[in-house]
Amino acid sequence: MTDNSHTQNLAELTDELLNKARSANSGRAAHGVYSGQYLKQALLTLTAGTTMAEHDSPPEATLQVLKGSVALSAAEETWELRSGDLMTIPPQRHSVTAHEDVAFLLTIRTDVS
Repeated sequence: MTDNSHTQNLAELTDELLNKARSANSGRAAHGVYSGQYLKQALLTLTAGTTMAEHDSPPEATLQVLKGSVALSAAEETWELRSGDLMTIPPQRHSVTAHEDVAFLLTIRTDVS
């Protein structure tokens, strides 16, 4: 087994990525923070009003809001998430809209299809 142990400061990375998102035409920035055999994690940032258009859901994933607030919408439902909230992403197409500048940790299980 390979030792992938290392420390990252997500608060510092959040600030860095939010600055990138604010200067990007897309209003978004992201950085992979972990990639293992069965798990991937990415830190994503969106500026206020930015939407990630509807897209397919991974088979199993969670979204944890680290800063700010977002709406996650799928089918006929919308969930309002704010700093500290953790949600299992529904297994259908969905979109994400930032109400304010936001940073969230996306965790995806990769050993299922």
